[in-house]
Formats: sequence, C-alpha cells, structure tokens
Amino acid sequence: MAHPLMFDEDDPVLARLREIAFSFPGAAEKVPHGRPAFYTVKVFGYYGGSIKIDGTYVQHDQSLLFAPDPGEYEALAHDPRVYRPAYVGPFGWLGLDLRIDMDWTEVAELLDASYRITAPRRLTAELDARR
Repeated sequence: MAHPLMFDEDDPVLARLREIAFSFPGAAEKVPHGRPAFYTVKVFGYYGGSIKIDGTYVQHDQSLLFAPDPGEYEALAHDPRVYRPAYVGPFGWLGLDLRIDMDWTEVAELLDASYRITAPRRLTAELDARR
C-alpha cells in the first residue's frame, strides 16, 4: 500500500528547497514514505519529518532532514531549531525546523554538507568545478 502524501505541492517553502536541492549535480527527487526526498545515489535531504514523544509521532512538516558535517553535529544538535528525527536520527541525521528563524543561506549550506557526505566523488568534483 502506498503512503499518503504528507506535503502540499504548492508549499512555497518546498518550492525554495527544491530550487536549492536541484542546483546540485545529479540531484533528483522521489517521494518515499509520503515525503519528498532529494538524492543522487543516496538521499541527501528530506522535506518533513517527525519526532517520537511518549510513543506518539509529532510531525514537523516544514523541516529539512539532513546529514550534518560530523564536525558540526554537536553545535547543530544544540540549536533550538534543530531536532533529532525519528527513523534517521539514530544514523546521525538532524532536522531543521524551517518555520523558525529560517535563513536560506544556512539551509543551502546544510544541504551542501549533506550532499557532499552522500554523493559520489565524481558529482562532488563536478560541484567543486562549478564554484
């Protein structure tokens, strides 16, 4: 059975996030588990997530799930806008609530770091050559 869609296709936050994600070489989108995921060979960002509190999942629909640079993990984990998402949090991923003090430059930097962790070397080399 397919998962129900858990996002609004007309969401302007999602539109801006797509614009950033698709600026990376080889980036594409799929919708596993009802939420948009940006990937090359591996996923480098999800739009929307949840946390589990006392056995109940609390949704964070307008958020970015990303794999942070390991050197940035602790600082990011203490940011009040950041949460440890269900499912991917135990694998080192974090979620950034995009409704709180959103800064698109910061979002792009977090996606860049996540992309570099997950993308094949040839794609990160292509990204470096562009910049």
